Amino acid sequence: MFVQKLIRLSKNFYVVTGVILFAWMLGFDTNDLGTQFRNWWKLRELETDRLYYEEEIAKIQQQRKEIFGSARSQEKFARENYLMKKNGEEVYVLVNENNEPIEK
Repeated sequence: MFVQKLIRLSKNFYVVTGVILFAWMLGFDTNDLGTQFRNWWKLRELETDRLYYEEEIAKIQQQRKEIFGSARSQEKFARENYLMKKNGEEVYVLVNENNEPIEK
């Protein structure tokens, strides 16, 4: 009889210990399930941002090659984007109703 109680107690001990350990890992540990999910979600966002910035860098590098390819393209870029002008020249910028330049 004592042996049977001891066996039941030992089986329950392992079950209880397993449940406690599982609950601890789900909610109380520093690497719990919620933290793992938030880290996974943040990783996906950062990977999306990385792809966006890599595309933007490629576009800017292409624009830079076009702009610095010749003196004429540099002058055109400076006039259009920074409204630079030569001495004695006047520059007029046409804007739409939203106060944005018509030509970009």
